[in-house]
Amino acid sequence: MPGEPIVMVTAYDHPSAQIVEEAGVDVVLVGDSAAMTVLGYDSTVPVTVDEMLMLTRAVRRGLSVPLLVGDLPFGSYEASDELAIATAQRFVKEAGCDLVKIERGGTTVDRARALVQAGIPVVGHVGLTPQTATALGGYRAQGRTADAALAVIDDALALQGAGCAMLVVEAVLSEVTAALVPLLDIPVIGIGAGADADGQVLVFHDLLGLYDGPVAKFVKRYAELRGAAIAGVSEYAAEVRGGVYPGPEHGYGMPEAEVARMRELLAGR
Repeated sequence: MPGEPIVMVTAYDHPSAQIVEEAGVDVVLVGDSAAMTVLGYDSTVPVTVDEMLMLTRAVRRGLSVPLLVGDLPFGSYEASDELAIATAQRFVKEAGCDLVKIERGGTTVDRARALVQAGIPVVGHVGLTPQTATALGGYRAQGRTADAALAVIDDALALQGAGCAMLVVEAVLSEVTAALVPLLDIPVIGIGAGADADGQVLVFHDLLGLYDGPVAKFVKRYAELRGAAIAGVSEYAAEVRGGVYPGPEHGYGMPEAEVARMRELLAGR
């Protein structure tokens, strides 16, 4: 699609929401990547609806301009249209989401259609879908053969046909994205999918160097905040142990007359 590329980034709490708001991003995704970056799980699979709602509400309170997308976690929408609608309604009603995101094609297309018919805007997600990465052979780029590329494209077209308002394409060979984008009328947001997408998304903790786990090839570090944070906390610990902090300038002083009276009162006890 023509025009200026769309900037999407994840956020998981009120401070990160305020940061990305001030930075001027267009769309904020409260991704289930929070399972690993914030909650300490080994994958996205264990995170619950209640955990995601708590994080999404915090992000909502920090945003005013960007669109807010809530990620429906694994197990919260796949079983039936009714389950998908009930879960998505919570993200809209309780967390103030503008859109919800669901992963994969296949039966997810039916869920997307049901959500759209229920009046809930949907973001689709094709290519590498972390919730079911094991079924895809692990965290590997998708669309490596012509047949595999067509499968990704067919999923994308089906999700558009179901009424999705936007599509995330993750870890897909660049040539596949280049072939896909002209076929769609909805914005395509890439993550590890080349430069032909209509916009890009990265994980907040990855792009700022806060996450200490493995990162994908497509991640670019724009800052190294984890190292800076460790250095800052280490300096604080050293100053406390060395009696440097707190100094006189960090405390609250009592007038001398009140100090004398306090001592007098204590002495009289």
